[in-house]
Amino acid sequence: MKAPQPLNSKNNKVGTSKINSFQKFLISLGLMIVAFTVLPVVVVLFIGFLPTLTAVVTDTKNINKITTIGCLNMSGLIVCLHHIFIQLASGAPFAIRNNITNIIIMLGAAAIGAMLYYVLPDLFAFIFKNSAQHRLKTINHRLNKYAENWSNILPEEHQ
Repeated sequence: MKAPQPLNSKNNKVGTSKINSFQKFLISLGLMIVAFTVLPVVVVLFIGFLPTLTAVVTDTKNINKITTIGCLNMSGLIVCLHHIFIQLASGAPFAIRNNITNIIIMLGAAAIGAMLYYVLPDLFAFIFKNSAQHRLKTINHRLNKYAENWSNILPEEHQ
């Protein structure tokens, strides 16, 4: 096993750039083209993910809440993103933003996710509690019935 060698000026290549100005220009041009082609999707995602971003900012430690709201929010966004990918026009996100039905779909799906997160645990607890109470009543009824049947059979001294 080799011993580690100290860094010296010959081996230290941090901070040196091998990209010339033409390559930097090509990279920046490519990034601008990608930004303009993806801009409609970014606009719709930013507007649509506002409820999820709010859930992330307000309650960072509750991953279940963020996941539930985010997944249902994404299901509402898929409808609007589908329209953008079909139309392939630069004005599509602004048409979606101006159409109140699309905004209701996007934000309503997130609201349904929040309702599911807050309501479902209480609903399941209510159902399980009622089920347990019903089973307890059934068991007590059977025990009383068995006690009546066995009290007739057992002799008086053992009761």
